[in-house]
Amino acid sequence: MKQFLTTKWILTSLAIVFVFLYAISVYWSFEPEPFKPFAVANKQLQLNGQQPVAGYVLTTSLITVSETLLHKSGGYLSNDVLPPSVLMDNMPSWEFGALEMIRDLALAMRRDFSRSQSQSSENPELVKAQPKFNIDHRSWLLPSAESQYQEGIDALIVYRDGLTDRSNNVAQFYTRADNLRDWLKQVEKRLGSLSQRLSASVGQDTLNTDLAGDTNANQSTPTQSNQFVKTSWWKIDDVFYEGRGACWALLHFLKAAEVEFGNTLEKKNALVSLRQIIRDLEATQETVWSPMILNGSGFGTMANHSLVMANYISRANAALIDLNELLVQG
Repeated sequence: MKQFLTTKWILTSLAIVFVFLYAISVYWSFEPEPFKPFAVANKQLQLNGQQPVAGYVLTTSLITVSETLLHKSGGYLSNDVLPPSVLMDNMPSWEFGALEMIRDLALAMRRDFSRSQSQSSENPELVKAQPKFNIDHRSWLLPSAESQYQEGIDALIVYRDGLTDRSNNVAQFYTRADNLRDWLKQVEKRLGSLSQRLSASVGQDTLNTDLAGDTNANQSTPTQSNQFVKTSWWKIDDVFYEGRGACWALLHFLKAAEVEFGNTLEKKNALVSLRQIIRDLEATQETVWSPMILNGSGFGTMANHSLVMANYISRANAALIDLNELLVQG
């Protein structure tokens, strides 16, 4: 009898611990709420007693998205080595998607937005900030990913403050169409890759178009002319949440770019194109009511959340390609 009671107590305790950890994991899986880049930047300007300048809204948006990655519900989870976060994969995938967009914008800030021409010097604070976001997102010890990201954020804050300092000629932000176009070209590639991986949730036969359009093109090693591409069943939800995280971050960056490059886009008659991209990305953030990411066939009886996400991302990417054409030709 005593042994039975001991076993019962152990099983009950394990059940309580399991329920407790599961409840924590559910709470930590809540995605952060969106924010309004212009309102956040304006509030920061008032707090610092500063005047609005070019680049302030986009830089603030980059800082806020990065800080959200670290300070959202549960904090940064991708590099955790203890339960329950070590057993979670949806939120770490979301974090990685957002991080990829942060990395792209940080590089564009350093390479393009802060420089007047190809022969100009890089901003020293952006030189410090940009590499900090490139550490392995799973690094947890010496140095941890969080510590490196925070150092990057701190350097971005110094750069942002320099933008408003009239006596500081080193910190600059140039709202030129070519700068915007170069960044959006990289965004195109990110969205195109996500769209392809999401669409492959049901598997698809694809023709090899790697060398299409150039009769003299070559590649390192030969590949099959016809391939079957399918995302692993175990990775479908990871790719889905990576896409949601990437679109969440990009949504804020584009809203900030609408403020920064409003005059440029109006002159190119391209402002409405950017707003349509934002609208398509907003659709990717709709609430997922299903308790799990379903992977029904294309025209089957069950939903396929990956295909729905791929549709919105593909539409945004197609509009992005058109926007870049307008920036070149307008």
